[in-house]
Amino acid sequence: MVSETKRQKKWYQIQWYADVDTPQDRKLINKLDLLIVPYAVLSYWVKYLDQSNLNNAYVAGLKEDLGFQGNELVQLQTFYIIGAVTGQIPFMFLFTYLPMHWTIPFLDIAWGIFTLLQYRVNSYAELAAYRFLVGWFEAAFFPAMHYVFGSWYRGDEIARRGGIFYVGLSLGTLTSGLIQAGASARLDGVHGLAGWRWMYIICAIITIPIGILGYFVIPGTPEHPNRLVLRQEDIDRASERLKRSGHVSYGKFKFPNLWSIVKKPQFWAIILVDVLFWNAGVHTSAGTFLLWIKSLKRFSPARVNELGTIAPALGIFYTLFICFASDLVLGPAWAITLAHAWNIVGLIILTIWKVPEAALWFAFSTIYASSAPPPERAFTLVLINAISQSSTAWTPLLVFRTVEAPRFPKGFPFALACAILLIIATHALRLYIRHRDPGVEFTTGVPEEESDSAERADGGETAQPKSQRDKKVDDSSE
Repeated sequence: MVSETKRQKKWYQIQWYADVDTPQDRKLINKLDLLIVPYAVLSYWVKYLDQSNLNNAYVAGLKEDLGFQGNELVQLQTFYIIGAVTGQIPFMFLFTYLPMHWTIPFLDIAWGIFTLLQYRVNSYAELAAYRFLVGWFEAAFFPAMHYVFGSWYRGDEIARRGGIFYVGLSLGTLTSGLIQAGASARLDGVHGLAGWRWMYIICAIITIPIGILGYFVIPGTPEHPNRLVLRQEDIDRASERLKRSGHVSYGKFKFPNLWSIVKKPQFWAIILVDVLFWNAGVHTSAGTFLLWIKSLKRFSPARVNELGTIAPALGIFYTLFICFASDLVLGPAWAITLAHAWNIVGLIILTIWKVPEAALWFAFSTIYASSAPPPERAFTLVLINAISQSSTAWTPLLVFRTVEAPRFPKGFPFALACAILLIIATHALRLYIRHRDPGVEFTTGVPEEESDSAERADGGETAQPKSQRDKKVDDSSE
Protein backbone atom coordinates (compact mmCIF):
# COMPACT_ATOMS: atom_id res chain seq x y z
CA MET A 1 0.00 0.00 0.00
CA VAL A 2 1.32 3.43 -0.89
CA SER A 3 1.86 6.02 1.79
CA GLU A 4 -0.66 8.76 2.38
CA THR A 5 0.01 11.59 -0.09
CA LYS A 6 -2.48 14.08 1.27
CA ARG A 7 -3.04 15.23 4.80
CA GLN A 8 -5.01 18.07 6.26
CA LYS A 9 -3.44 21.23 7.60
CA LYS A 10 -3.76 22.32 11.17
CA TRP A 11 -5.45 25.66 11.74
CA TYR A 12 -2.14 27.40 12.55
CA GLN A 13 -0.63 26.24 9.22
CA ILE A 14 -3.33 27.82 7.09
CA GLN A 15 -2.29 30.12 4.25
CA TRP A 16 -4.08 31.64 1.25
CA TYR A 17 -2.26 29.46 -1.30
CA ALA A 18 -1.70 25.71 -1.34
CA ASP A 19 1.85 24.36 -1.15
CA VAL A 20 1.56 22.95 -4.68
CA ASP A 21 0.90 26.37 -6.21
CA THR A 22 3.88 27.64 -8.21
CA PRO A 23 4.75 31.36 -8.36
CA GLN A 24 3.04 31.49 -11.76
CA ASP A 25 -0.04 29.81 -10.28
CA ARG A 26 -0.15 32.34 -7.46
CA LYS A 27 0.11 35.23 -9.90
CA LEU A 28 -2.85 33.79 -11.81
CA ILE A 29 -4.82 33.25 -8.59
CA ASN A 30 -4.26 36.89 -7.63
CA LYS A 31 -5.49 38.03 -11.04
CA LEU A 32 -8.61 35.86 -10.83
CA ASP A 33 -9.27 37.04 -7.28
CA LEU A 34 -9.14 40.68 -8.36
CA LEU A 35 -11.45 40.05 -11.31
CA ILE A 36 -14.04 37.70 -9.80
CA VAL A 37 -14.33 38.29 -6.06
CA PRO A 38 -14.93 42.10 -5.93
CA TYR A 39 -17.53 41.89 -8.70
CA ALA A 40 -19.19 38.90 -7.03
CA VAL A 41 -19.48 40.87 -3.79
CA LEU A 42 -20.87 43.94 -5.56
CA SER A 43 -23.43 41.95 -7.53
CA TYR A 44 -24.53 39.87 -4.55
CA TRP A 45 -24.81 43.09 -2.59
CA VAL A 46 -27.20 44.67 -5.10
CA LYS A 47 -29.08 41.38 -5.49
CA TYR A 48 -29.97 41.36 -1.81
CA LEU A 49 -30.41 45.12 -1.84
CA ASP A 50 -33.12 44.70 -4.48
CA GLN A 51 -34.53 41.56 -2.86
CA SER A 52 -34.87 42.87 0.69
CA ASN A 53 -35.93 46.46 -0.06
CA LEU A 54 -39.59 45.38 -0.04
CA ASN A 55 -39.43 44.80 3.72
CA ASN A 56 -37.87 48.21 4.27
CA ALA A 57 -40.43 49.93 2.04
CA TYR A 58 -43.28 48.11 3.81
CA VAL A 59 -42.40 49.54 7.22
CA ALA A 60 -41.63 52.98 5.72
CA GLY A 61 -45.07 53.74 4.31
CA LEU A 62 -45.73 51.36 1.43
CA LYS A 63 -48.27 49.44 3.52
CA GLU A 64 -50.31 52.56 4.22
CA ASP A 65 -49.94 54.13 0.75
CA LEU A 66 -51.17 51.00 -1.06
CA GLY A 67 -53.81 50.19 1.55
CA PHE A 68 -52.49 46.79 2.62
CA GLN A 69 -54.43 45.25 5.51
CA GLY A 70 -53.70 41.51 5.53
CA ASN A 71 -50.98 39.13 4.34
CA GLU A 72 -49.86 41.13 1.32
CA LEU A 73 -46.22 41.30 2.48
CA VAL A 74 -45.70 37.54 2.73
CA GLN A 75 -47.62 37.06 -0.53
CA LEU A 76 -45.36 39.52 -2.33
CA GLN A 77 -42.35 37.67 -0.94
CA THR A 78 -43.85 34.48 -2.35
CA PHE A 79 -44.16 36.03 -5.82
CA TYR A 80 -40.45 36.81 -5.65
CA ILE A 81 -39.62 33.22 -4.64
CA ILE A 82 -41.76 31.79 -7.46
CA GLY A 83 -39.83 33.94 -9.92
CA ALA A 84 -36.51 32.97 -8.34
CA VAL A 85 -37.32 29.24 -8.58
CA THR A 86 -38.79 29.14 -12.08
CA GLY A 87 -36.01 31.34 -13.43
CA GLN A 88 -33.33 28.84 -12.40
CA ILE A 89 -34.64 26.01 -14.56
CA PRO A 90 -33.92 27.42 -18.07
CA PHE A 91 -30.50 28.65 -17.02
CA MET A 92 -29.62 25.18 -15.71
CA PHE A 93 -29.44 24.09 -19.35
CA LEU A 94 -27.92 27.30 -20.69
CA PHE A 95 -24.95 27.78 -18.34
CA THR A 96 -22.63 25.55 -20.36
CA TYR A 97 -23.68 27.17 -23.65
CA LEU A 98 -23.73 30.90 -22.83
CA PRO A 99 -20.67 33.06 -22.02
CA MET A 100 -20.94 33.95 -18.34
CA HIS A 101 -19.40 37.40 -18.91
CA TRP A 102 -22.49 38.25 -20.98
CA THR A 103 -25.11 36.30 -19.06
CA ILE A 104 -24.47 37.59 -15.53
CA PRO A 105 -24.36 41.32 -16.46
CA PHE A 106 -27.54 40.92 -18.54
CA LEU A 107 -29.36 39.44 -15.54
CA ASP A 108 -28.04 42.21 -13.28
CA ILE A 109 -29.22 45.00 -15.60
CA ALA A 110 -32.61 43.35 -16.15
CA TRP A 111 -33.45 43.02 -12.46
CA GLY A 112 -32.21 46.58 -11.97
CA ILE A 113 -34.77 47.83 -14.51
CA PHE A 114 -37.64 46.03 -12.78
CA THR A 115 -36.41 47.32 -9.42
CA LEU A 116 -36.67 50.85 -10.82
CA LEU A 117 -40.22 50.29 -12.08
CA GLN A 118 -41.40 49.51 -8.55
CA TYR A 119 -41.16 53.21 -7.65
CA ARG A 120 -44.31 53.88 -9.71
CA VAL A 121 -46.59 51.11 -8.40
CA ASN A 122 -50.10 51.99 -7.27
CA SER A 123 -51.61 48.54 -6.77
CA TYR A 124 -50.88 45.17 -5.25
CA ALA A 125 -51.11 43.41 -8.64
CA GLU A 126 -48.57 45.72 -10.27
CA LEU A 127 -46.11 45.31 -7.41
CA ALA A 128 -46.59 41.51 -7.45
CA ALA A 129 -45.71 41.40 -11.17
CA TYR A 130 -42.53 43.42 -10.66
CA ARG A 131 -41.49 41.29 -7.66
CA PHE A 132 -41.90 38.14 -9.77
CA LEU A 133 -39.74 39.58 -12.55
CA VAL A 134 -37.04 40.77 -10.14
CA GLY A 135 -36.95 37.24 -8.72
CA TRP A 136 -36.88 35.67 -12.19
CA PHE A 137 -33.85 37.66 -13.33
CA GLU A 138 -32.07 37.29 -9.99
CA ALA A 139 -32.71 33.52 -10.00
CA ALA A 140 -29.64 32.38 -11.88
CA PHE A 141 -27.14 34.75 -10.26
CA PHE A 142 -26.12 32.59 -7.29
CA PRO A 143 -25.57 29.35 -9.27
CA ALA A 144 -24.00 31.33 -12.13
CA MET A 145 -21.37 32.86 -9.86
CA HIS A 146 -20.63 29.44 -8.36
CA TYR A 147 -20.32 28.08 -11.88
CA VAL A 148 -17.70 30.75 -12.55
CA PHE A 149 -15.91 30.02 -9.25
CA GLY A 150 -15.86 26.30 -10.03
CA SER A 151 -14.53 26.97 -13.53
CA TRP A 152 -11.36 28.68 -12.25
CA TYR A 153 -10.71 27.46 -8.69
CA ARG A 154 -10.03 24.09 -7.08
CA GLY A 155 -12.57 22.79 -4.60
CA ASP A 156 -10.34 23.67 -1.63
CA GLU A 157 -10.12 27.30 -2.82
CA ILE A 158 -13.79 28.12 -3.30
CA ALA A 159 -15.35 28.45 0.16
CA ARG A 160 -13.07 31.19 1.52
CA ARG A 161 -13.64 33.20 -1.64
CA GLY A 162 -17.30 32.33 -1.33
CA GLY A 163 -17.15 33.62 2.24
CA ILE A 164 -16.19 37.04 0.92
CA PHE A 165 -18.82 36.72 -1.82
CA TYR A 166 -21.56 35.87 0.71
CA VAL A 167 -20.85 39.09 2.61
CA GLY A 168 -22.95 40.70 -0.10
CA LEU A 169 -26.06 39.01 1.34
CA SER A 170 -25.86 40.74 4.71
CA LEU A 171 -24.39 43.90 3.20
CA GLY A 172 -27.33 44.20 0.79
CA THR A 173 -29.90 43.85 3.56
CA LEU A 174 -27.97 46.29 5.74
CA THR A 175 -27.61 48.86 2.95
CA SER A 176 -31.27 48.60 2.02
CA GLY A 177 -32.18 49.63 5.55
CA LEU A 178 -29.77 52.56 5.52
CA ILE A 179 -30.96 53.76 2.09
CA GLN A 180 -34.58 53.60 3.20
CA ALA A 181 -33.75 55.40 6.44
CA GLY A 182 -32.05 58.19 4.48
CA ALA A 183 -34.83 58.37 1.90
CA SER A 184 -37.52 58.55 4.59
CA ALA A 185 -35.68 61.28 6.48
CA ARG A 186 -34.52 63.45 3.56
CA LEU A 187 -36.43 62.64 0.36
CA ASP A 188 -39.97 61.98 1.55
CA GLY A 189 -42.21 64.30 -0.49
CA VAL A 190 -39.49 65.51 -2.87
CA HIS A 191 -41.02 65.88 -6.36
CA GLY A 192 -44.20 64.43 -4.92
CA LEU A 193 -42.68 61.00 -4.24
CA ALA A 194 -42.79 59.16 -0.91
CA GLY A 195 -39.52 58.12 0.68
CA TRP A 196 -40.08 54.44 -0.07
CA ARG A 197 -40.50 55.24 -3.77
CA TRP A 198 -37.18 57.10 -3.78
CA MET A 199 -35.54 54.00 -2.32
CA TYR A 200 -36.39 51.96 -5.44
CA ILE A 201 -34.95 54.71 -7.66
CA ILE A 202 -31.72 54.80 -5.64
CA CYS A 203 -31.41 51.00 -5.66
CA ALA A 204 -31.73 50.92 -9.46
CA ILE A 205 -29.15 53.69 -9.87
CA ILE A 206 -26.73 51.49 -7.90
CA THR A 207 -27.64 48.19 -9.59
CA ILE A 208 -27.54 48.96 -13.31
CA PRO A 209 -23.96 50.39 -13.49
CA ILE A 210 -22.66 47.35 -11.59
CA GLY A 211 -24.29 45.16 -14.24
CA ILE A 212 -22.55 47.13 -17.01
CA LEU A 213 -19.22 46.77 -15.18
CA GLY A 214 -19.56 42.99 -15.36
CA TYR A 215 -19.05 42.96 -19.12
CA PHE A 216 -15.53 44.26 -18.56
CA VAL A 217 -14.34 42.30 -15.50
CA ILE A 218 -15.98 38.85 -15.36
CA PRO A 219 -13.44 36.37 -16.83
CA GLY A 220 -16.15 34.03 -18.13
CA THR A 221 -15.15 30.35 -18.10
CA PRO A 222 -12.23 28.49 -19.71
CA GLU A 223 -14.62 27.29 -22.43
CA HIS A 224 -16.06 30.78 -23.05
CA PRO A 225 -13.39 33.18 -21.72
CA ASN A 226 -13.52 36.96 -21.66
CA ARG A 227 -10.45 37.84 -23.69
CA LEU A 228 -10.67 41.47 -22.67
CA VAL A 229 -9.15 40.49 -19.33
CA LEU A 230 -7.48 37.09 -19.89
CA ARG A 231 -4.64 35.98 -22.13
CA GLN A 232 -4.47 32.50 -23.64
CA GLU A 233 -1.59 31.77 -21.27
CA ASP A 234 -3.88 32.50 -18.30
CA ILE A 235 -6.61 30.21 -19.65
CA ASP A 236 -4.18 27.35 -20.32
CA ARG A 237 -2.57 27.61 -16.88
CA ALA A 238 -5.94 27.72 -15.13
CA SER A 239 -7.13 24.64 -17.02
CA GLU A 240 -3.93 22.78 -16.19
CA ARG A 241 -4.27 23.59 -12.47
CA LEU A 242 -7.76 22.10 -12.42
CA LYS A 243 -6.67 19.00 -14.35
CA ARG A 244 -3.88 18.37 -11.84
CA SER A 245 -6.43 18.30 -9.03
CA GLY A 246 -8.80 16.00 -10.93
CA HIS A 247 -11.31 18.80 -11.52
CA VAL A 248 -13.45 18.82 -14.66
CA SER A 249 -14.81 22.18 -15.80
CA TYR A 250 -15.83 21.46 -19.37
CA GLY A 251 -18.81 19.69 -20.87
CA LYS A 252 -22.26 20.80 -21.93
CA PHE A 253 -25.39 19.86 -20.05
CA LYS A 254 -27.72 17.58 -21.98
CA PHE A 255 -31.14 16.23 -21.07
CA PRO A 256 -29.92 12.60 -20.75
CA ASN A 257 -27.60 13.82 -17.97
CA LEU A 258 -30.66 14.64 -15.89
CA TRP A 259 -31.69 11.03 -15.32
CA SER A 260 -28.18 10.00 -14.30
CA ILE A 261 -28.28 12.75 -11.68
CA VAL A 262 -31.73 12.25 -10.17
CA LYS A 263 -31.41 8.47 -9.81
CA LYS A 264 -28.56 8.83 -7.33
CA PRO A 265 -29.59 8.61 -3.65
CA GLN A 266 -27.17 11.37 -2.67
CA PHE A 267 -29.09 13.74 -4.95
CA TRP A 268 -32.21 13.35 -2.81
CA ALA A 269 -30.20 13.40 0.41
CA ILE A 270 -28.69 16.75 -0.57
CA ILE A 271 -32.15 18.05 -1.47
CA LEU A 272 -33.34 17.19 2.04
CA VAL A 273 -30.39 19.04 3.57
CA ASP A 274 -30.92 22.02 1.29
CA VAL A 275 -34.68 22.20 1.97
CA LEU A 276 -33.92 22.29 5.69
CA PHE A 277 -31.23 24.91 5.10
CA TRP A 278 -33.61 27.25 3.28
CA ASN A 279 -36.38 26.84 5.83
CA ALA A 280 -34.13 27.11 8.87
CA GLY A 281 -33.41 30.67 7.72
CA VAL A 282 -36.76 31.59 6.21
CA HIS A 283 -37.40 34.02 9.08
CA THR A 284 -34.64 36.30 7.79
CA SER A 285 -36.50 37.03 4.54
CA ALA A 286 -39.92 37.36 6.20
CA GLY A 287 -39.03 40.78 7.61
CA THR A 288 -39.52 39.54 11.19
CA PHE A 289 -36.98 41.89 12.78
CA LEU A 290 -38.33 45.02 11.05
CA LEU A 291 -41.94 44.10 11.81
CA TRP A 292 -41.08 43.59 15.49
CA ILE A 293 -39.26 46.94 15.74
CA LYS A 294 -42.22 48.69 14.09
CA SER A 295 -44.63 46.97 16.50
CA LEU A 296 -42.85 48.65 19.44
CA LYS A 297 -44.35 51.95 18.19
CA ARG A 298 -41.46 53.95 19.59
CA PHE A 299 -39.54 54.78 16.41
CA SER A 300 -39.98 56.78 13.21
CA PRO A 301 -39.85 54.92 9.85
CA ALA A 302 -36.26 56.10 9.35
CA ARG A 303 -35.23 54.89 12.80
CA VAL A 304 -36.97 51.52 12.29
CA ASN A 305 -34.87 50.93 9.18
CA GLU A 306 -31.69 52.06 10.90
CA LEU A 307 -32.22 49.65 13.79
CA GLY A 308 -33.09 46.89 11.33
CA THR A 309 -29.49 46.94 10.08
CA ILE A 310 -28.16 45.48 13.35
CA ALA A 311 -28.84 41.85 12.40
CA PRO A 312 -27.38 41.95 8.85
CA ALA A 313 -24.34 43.88 10.13
CA LEU A 314 -23.62 41.02 12.51
CA GLY A 315 -24.37 38.67 9.62
CA ILE A 316 -21.27 39.93 7.82
CA PHE A 317 -19.13 38.65 10.68
CA TYR A 318 -21.04 35.35 10.82
CA THR A 319 -20.58 34.83 7.08
CA LEU A 320 -16.83 35.46 7.01
CA PHE A 321 -16.17 33.42 10.14
CA ILE A 322 -18.24 30.39 9.12
CA CYS A 323 -17.18 30.23 5.47
CA PHE A 324 -13.47 30.64 6.20
CA ALA A 325 -13.77 28.08 9.00
CA SER A 326 -15.51 25.68 6.62
CA ASP A 327 -12.80 25.97 3.99
CA LEU A 328 -9.78 26.09 6.26
CA VAL A 329 -10.56 24.38 9.57
CA LEU A 330 -13.92 22.72 10.18
CA GLY A 331 -15.22 21.42 6.87
CA PRO A 332 -18.80 21.96 5.64
CA ALA A 333 -20.65 19.69 8.08
CA TRP A 334 -19.22 21.20 11.25
CA ALA A 335 -19.46 24.74 9.86
CA ILE A 336 -23.18 24.20 9.31
CA THR A 337 -23.45 22.76 12.82
CA LEU A 338 -21.71 25.75 14.42
CA ALA A 339 -23.76 28.35 12.54
CA HIS A 340 -27.11 26.73 13.17
CA ALA A 341 -26.35 26.02 16.82
CA TRP A 342 -26.13 29.81 17.18
CA ASN A 343 -29.28 30.19 15.08
CA ILE A 344 -31.06 27.70 17.37
CA VAL A 345 -30.22 29.77 20.46
CA GLY A 346 -32.02 32.77 18.99
CA LEU A 347 -34.95 30.73 17.70
CA ILE A 348 -35.54 29.17 21.12
CA ILE A 349 -35.86 32.66 22.61
CA LEU A 350 -38.17 33.79 19.80
CA THR A 351 -40.29 30.67 20.22
CA ILE A 352 -40.68 31.31 23.97
CA TRP A 353 -41.28 35.03 23.19
CA LYS A 354 -42.38 36.05 26.70
CA VAL A 355 -38.90 37.13 27.74
CA PRO A 356 -37.34 40.53 28.57
CA GLU A 357 -37.15 42.87 25.60
CA ALA A 358 -33.35 42.79 25.73
CA ALA A 359 -33.48 39.03 25.11
CA LEU A 360 -35.56 39.60 21.98
CA TRP A 361 -33.04 42.14 20.68
CA PHE A 362 -30.33 39.51 21.24
CA ALA A 363 -32.38 36.76 19.58
CA PHE A 364 -33.08 38.81 16.47
CA SER A 365 -29.37 39.64 16.26
CA THR A 366 -28.58 35.93 15.77
CA ILE A 367 -30.91 35.33 12.82
CA TYR A 368 -28.34 35.93 10.09
CA ALA A 369 -26.27 33.03 11.37
CA SER A 370 -28.75 30.91 9.42
CA SER A 371 -27.53 32.56 6.21
CA ALA A 372 -23.84 32.21 7.04
CA PRO A 373 -23.06 28.59 6.11
CA PRO A 374 -23.87 27.88 2.48
CA PRO A 375 -21.07 25.34 1.85
CA GLU A 376 -23.58 22.63 1.02
CA ARG A 377 -25.15 24.97 -1.52
CA ALA A 378 -21.80 25.46 -3.18
CA PHE A 379 -21.72 21.89 -4.46
CA THR A 380 -25.41 21.43 -5.21
CA LEU A 381 -26.74 21.57 -8.73
CA VAL A 382 -29.04 24.30 -9.93
CA LEU A 383 -31.82 21.71 -9.95
CA ILE A 384 -31.27 20.94 -6.27
CA ASN A 385 -31.19 24.64 -5.45
CA ALA A 386 -34.42 25.22 -7.38
CA ILE A 387 -36.29 22.32 -5.76
CA SER A 388 -35.10 23.28 -2.29
CA GLN A 389 -35.81 27.00 -2.62
CA SER A 390 -39.29 26.24 -4.00
CA SER A 391 -40.29 25.01 -0.54
CA THR A 392 -39.95 28.58 0.74
CA ALA A 393 -42.59 29.72 -1.74
CA TRP A 394 -45.34 28.13 0.36
CA THR A 395 -44.01 27.55 3.89
CA PRO A 396 -44.03 31.29 4.80
CA LEU A 397 -47.67 31.51 3.68
CA LEU A 398 -48.46 28.92 6.35
CA VAL A 399 -46.17 29.87 9.22
CA PHE A 400 -45.07 33.51 8.68
CA ARG A 401 -48.39 35.14 7.85
CA THR A 402 -48.06 38.93 8.09
CA VAL A 403 -51.16 39.26 10.27
CA GLU A 404 -49.39 37.17 12.94
CA ALA A 405 -46.48 39.62 13.20
CA PRO A 406 -44.41 40.15 15.21
CA ARG A 407 -45.04 37.06 17.37
CA PHE A 408 -45.25 34.49 14.54
CA PRO A 409 -46.34 31.65 16.88
CA LYS A 410 -45.97 29.04 14.14
CA GLY A 411 -43.05 30.54 12.24
CA PHE A 412 -40.28 30.60 14.82
CA PRO A 413 -40.94 27.02 16.09
CA PHE A 414 -40.98 25.85 12.45
CA ALA A 415 -37.60 27.47 11.73
CA LEU A 416 -36.24 26.05 15.01
CA ALA A 417 -37.29 22.52 14.05
CA CYS A 418 -35.72 22.91 10.60
CA ALA A 419 -32.44 24.14 12.12
CA ILE A 420 -32.23 21.13 14.45
CA LEU A 421 -33.12 18.68 11.68
CA LEU A 422 -30.59 20.38 9.38
CA ILE A 423 -27.74 19.61 11.76
CA ILE A 424 -28.87 15.98 12.09
CA ALA A 425 -29.37 15.53 8.33
CA THR A 426 -26.02 17.15 7.52
CA HIS A 427 -24.10 14.71 9.71
CA ALA A 428 -26.14 11.78 8.43
CA LEU A 429 -25.18 12.77 4.88
CA ARG A 430 -21.57 13.21 5.98
CA LEU A 431 -21.48 9.70 7.45
CA TYR A 432 -23.14 8.25 4.36
CA ILE A 433 -20.56 9.81 2.04
CA ARG A 434 -17.71 8.73 4.31
CA HIS A 435 -19.07 5.16 4.34
CA ARG A 436 -19.47 5.16 0.55
CA ASP A 437 -16.04 6.68 -0.07
CA PRO A 438 -13.70 6.20 2.92
CA GLY A 439 -11.05 8.35 1.19
CA VAL A 440 -13.07 11.55 1.52
CA GLU A 441 -11.63 14.08 3.97
CA PHE A 442 -13.96 16.21 6.11
CA THR A 443 -11.80 17.97 8.67
CA THR A 444 -10.65 20.93 6.61
CA GLY A 445 -10.79 22.01 3.05
CA VAL A 446 -7.13 22.89 2.47
CA PRO A 447 -4.90 19.99 1.44
CA GLU A 448 -1.21 19.86 2.20
CA GLU A 449 0.52 17.89 -0.52
CA GLU A 450 3.71 15.93 0.02
CA SER A 451 6.73 17.06 -1.93
CA ASP A 452 6.46 14.21 -4.45
CA SER A 453 2.98 15.43 -5.38
CA ALA A 454 4.27 18.95 -5.83
CA GLU A 455 7.10 17.73 -8.04
CA ARG A 456 4.68 15.83 -10.27
CA ALA A 457 2.51 18.93 -10.51
CA ASP A 458 5.43 21.18 -11.39
CA GLY A 459 6.48 18.72 -14.06
CA GLY A 460 3.10 18.98 -15.73
CA GLU A 461 1.91 15.47 -14.87
CA THR A 462 -1.79 15.30 -14.14
CA ALA A 463 -2.32 14.43 -10.49
CA GLN A 464 -4.83 11.68 -9.84
CA PRO A 465 -7.03 10.95 -6.85
CA LYS A 466 -5.31 8.85 -4.23
CA SER A 467 -7.72 5.95 -4.69
CA GLN A 468 -6.75 5.69 -8.37
CA ARG A 469 -3.01 5.85 -7.59
CA ASP A 470 -3.38 3.15 -4.96
CA LYS A 471 -5.25 0.94 -7.42
CA LYS A 472 -2.49 1.30 -10.01
CA VAL A 473 0.17 0.38 -7.46
CA ASP A 474 -1.82 -2.62 -6.28
CA ASP A 475 -2.40 -3.77 -9.87
CA SER A 476 1.27 -3.51 -10.73
CA SER A 477 2.28 -5.57 -7.70
CA GLU A 478 0.10 -8.52 -8.67
